[in-house]
Amino acid sequence: MQSIASVFVCLSLAFATLQSGSHANEPPLSLDAAVDLFFAAQPQESSRLFDAIVLAQPQLEPSLWQRGLALYYADRFADGQRQFELHRTVNPNDIENPAWHFACVARAKSLQAAQQAMLPVGRDLRVPLTEVLAFYKNSLDEQAVLAAADRGTQAAQRNQRCYAHLYLGLYYEATGAIDRAREHMLLAATKYSMTHFMGQVAQMHVKLRGWDEPLKKDALK
Repeated sequence: MQSIASVFVCLSLAFATLQSGSHANEPPLSLDAAVDLFFAAQPQESSRLFDAIVLAQPQLEPSLWQRGLALYYADRFADGQRQFELHRTVNPNDIENPAWHFACVARAKSLQAAQQAMLPVGRDLRVPLTEVLAFYKNSLDEQAVLAAADRGTQAAQRNQRCYAHLYLGLYYEATGAIDRAREHMLLAATKYSMTHFMGQVAQMHVKLRGWDEPLKKDALK
């Protein structure tokens, strides 16, 4: 997804105004606070804070792709679907956006409905996201996604593998193949872990699902 920094500048002045009116015992109406709750594996709380931000500044809603992620993990799939559809109006070339939209529709309805509702997208040169989208459309297999991720330098391959396993894991979770989802998401969160936003999403995912419990036990041995 687009960098969190790219939307923070346009939101900061609005949030400064919102924060000044917040009660002392309420979380601040800021993107940082909503994202912090998200990465603390509290998607319900995060999504509610995003809701408050949108209620206070509705013109910001299309830019808040982070809200869509929180909505997915809060099991608010119809709201997540709408958020990603709105985000396409301001960021039409982001291949990750259709992937999360797909996941919301698949969880709310079915695989067939999700494939039929795939959002159109422009050109996104990030490897292996073109292959990921083709996989979601059922026009490439898993091995083709992983082969694309293994192109380039070793450093590039680590990042590309993180994305590949994240989105393979998301697909399998959305379509009910939980064992395969766990396998891929754990690879994105551990062996191919990255510190960027989406790398942290993979780590939060395994924490929220309880898939990191075996890792905790191994660390204690």
